[in-house]
Amino acid sequence: MELVRTLGNGQGSPTVSVVIPALNEERNLPHVFAALPDGITEVILVDGGSVDRTVAVARELRPDVVVVHQTRTGKGNALACGFAASTGDIIVMIDADGSTDPREIPLFVQQLVDGADFVKGSRFARGGHSDDITPLRKLGNDGLNLVVNVLFGTRFTDLCYGYNAFWRSVVPTLDLPDPRLPRPAGGGKLWGDGFEIETMINIRAAADGLTVGEVGSVEHARIHGQSNLNTFRDGFRVLRTILSEYGRSRTRRTTKPATVAHQRATTDSRSRA
Repeated sequence: MELVRTLGNGQGSPTVSVVIPALNEERNLPHVFAALPDGITEVILVDGGSVDRTVAVARELRPDVVVVHQTRTGKGNALACGFAASTGDIIVMIDADGSTDPREIPLFVQQLVDGADFVKGSRFARGGHSDDITPLRKLGNDGLNLVVNVLFGTRFTDLCYGYNAFWRSVVPTLDLPDPRLPRPAGGGKLWGDGFEIETMINIRAAADGLTVGEVGSVEHARIHGQSNLNTFRDGFRVLRTILSEYGRSRTRRTTKPATVAHQRATTDSRSRA
């Protein structure tokens, strides 16, 4: 599939950075890299301290890959490091285990070009499906999804899926923990450094007034290795994130919205694309 059509204003197509957090994924990277569509400007592999050949394999598969070593631990920190290193007009975040299909990237990019600020994948929207989710996880996802839609007035169909794309100018709006901050004493994580990142950025994009689109996405089972997800532990972490973000949004209602600056930055970046 063609990556993206030319922008409607007659300017060239936007550049696209793909951010891939990875930890010991050497056996999965050949599949993921082979599925990347032509026209991707930049591939950023964020290594979380792999002890296998993850970094070497990435460089063998794609000599132009940008390798970033995350500064703390957790998927949230890995993504924040990748976003900070990105130079493309658009950032796409996918997983290194083969569960997210890179061949869907043009669908995300096209929605952004057509006017969205932030586009999230959905396993439960039209065209979506999951080969990996269990009935218990599906039940939990539905419940958490309902809570967010009631509290924030959103229409998400799949809150907890981490396949997203957005204009790089959106990154300040997401307000992620600064990658330069030190790791907390005792080996813990800063809030936003863990798996709660996916819920956090989805909610912040919507709560801050961005135009959010959805793309039906097919989630495949992990090809090799085992997932670090825990249904109950991570489910409670997501619920805590939802409640925390609801409190944050109520506080921010009394301050000047950040969307004006974002919209100006987005307009500028699109006019330059």
